[in-house]
Amino acid sequence: MENIRFVLIVILAMISLMLWEAWQADYGPQPEVPMQTAIDANGNPINIGTENNQDTSELPLSEVVANNIISVNTDVYQLEIDTQGGTLRNLDLLDYTVVKGEEQKIRLFDSSTEKLFLGQSGLLTSGKSVKLPNHNSELSSAKTSYELKAGENILTVPLTWTDGNGLNYTKTYTFTRGSYVIGLDQKIDNQSANDWTGRQYTQLLRVPHSDGKGNTFIRTYSGAVVYTEEDKYQKIDFDDMAEEDLKTKTIGGWSAMIQHYFATAWVPPAADEEHYFTKELSNSRFVIGSYSNPTTVAANTSAVLSSQLFIGPKIQPMMEAVAPGLELTVDYSWLTIIGKPIYALLNWIHDNVVNNWGFSIMGVTLCIKALFFPLSAASYKSMAKMRKLQPRLAQLKESYGDDRQRFNEEMMSLYRKEKVNPMGGCLPIMVQIPVFISLYWVLIETVELRQAPFLLWVHDLSAKDPFFVLPVVMGITMFLQQRLNPAPVDPLQAKIMRMFPIVFTVFFLFFPAGLVLYWVTNNTLSIMQQWYITNKIVGKEPEKT
Repeated sequence: MENIRFVLIVILAMISLMLWEAWQADYGPQPEVPMQTAIDANGNPINIGTENNQDTSELPLSEVVANNIISVNTDVYQLEIDTQGGTLRNLDLLDYTVVKGEEQKIRLFDSSTEKLFLGQSGLLTSGKSVKLPNHNSELSSAKTSYELKAGENILTVPLTWTDGNGLNYTKTYTFTRGSYVIGLDQKIDNQSANDWTGRQYTQLLRVPHSDGKGNTFIRTYSGAVVYTEEDKYQKIDFDDMAEEDLKTKTIGGWSAMIQHYFATAWVPPAADEEHYFTKELSNSRFVIGSYSNPTTVAANTSAVLSSQLFIGPKIQPMMEAVAPGLELTVDYSWLTIIGKPIYALLNWIHDNVVNNWGFSIMGVTLCIKALFFPLSAASYKSMAKMRKLQPRLAQLKESYGDDRQRFNEEMMSLYRKEKVNPMGGCLPIMVQIPVFISLYWVLIETVELRQAPFLLWVHDLSAKDPFFVLPVVMGITMFLQQRLNPAPVDPLQAKIMRMFPIVFTVFFLFFPAGLVLYWVTNNTLSIMQQWYITNKIVGKEPEKT
């Protein structure tokens, strides 16, 4: 079939389109003014005022945030806790820098106007119970700074409040050495004469995320995510939040804001029923969170309402231990079922074989090529047979070039006579495409590759090759691979095919080095396979007379 090469062109064009769409900088308008938000007694997210009922919804950040800031330093975090509600803000990841070799750390929680992102929590009072603190209430702290010192594994930061009539409240954050999970305990010590009934809530407030640089040339999902028992993993982007508020409940689950490589998720107790919500506020600010069912604390008793906050890199084995489905924030789109095993193999090769992410990529590529060798062999055999027919097809083209219908009839007759399937080289490749796309997403989403060195001049597999060596080598391997394939009979198709190595080289100039390394390795192995099959297997078949 003359159009076999055209089918391959269409497939490559589809892959090119996918890569081009992924190769866009993150987008999003910049916000103007921050605002505080909370939930009413019925569990609905609303804007509220301060305790003297003054509306704070349109005040600038400096007037909303209290003057008392607690600094906290652990082995993985440097952050601030605002005594106004115990809000978490300005959290830096000490092991992750914005640019490799520089001092500036990745900041997740941020109190600045243009990057506003806060972790909030509190209690909501039900019925006639005395009101306990929400995230707008002023709390007290015995110290203004806390540090996890050498030899210590646990650091606790308590904040307190009392109504002066026997109802006491303590919010305690717990930090553990080496962990990206922050424990939250909200203790109600009811020494009053009446029962207290209320709910716990946790929420994330942020503006649409943008790195402001677009230096990775990769577009990944940034927005809200919720995980429920019924619907599992759901993305709720900022446009969705603007159109409709989420209101759902489930046993356990979690709510999160995610971005490329990093995630922030509130995780309530797995056995409790939780109500999840989203809401758009003014000035492009959005909230996602959850609240619990009512809890009653009888007079002269106490109770502790607990939750966890994961905030850090999206390292899958670590996230799997925190909550079911949390590792899905490493988003492989609809190919997760294939992407997760590929990541597991990549991680295993790194940890047990080579301890180098570049060589791990090459190892995964080798394993995939070995897995698909039977399909590749069938494809290359078909291509080799097609190559042998090229002189005869050229003769047919010359004889019937002006009669398209007759040419196609004679060409199909030749294929039947020689027992050649013109689709034989295409179908095996199409079967492998989902795996190749899955591997692409694995390489894009794996935070372990971020700023990971390979060899020599490649110091960061998640950034472009600084000297463009790998993209040029990729283009050369693609050209060599073309030379092993049968040339299209149609001159126009032949010209298009000759342009592909150049087009793909330009495409890959600014792609992450890890992704280009995969293509170089894959093309090199394909050339070796195709040369072997063409010359050692098909070449031994007797010529037909």
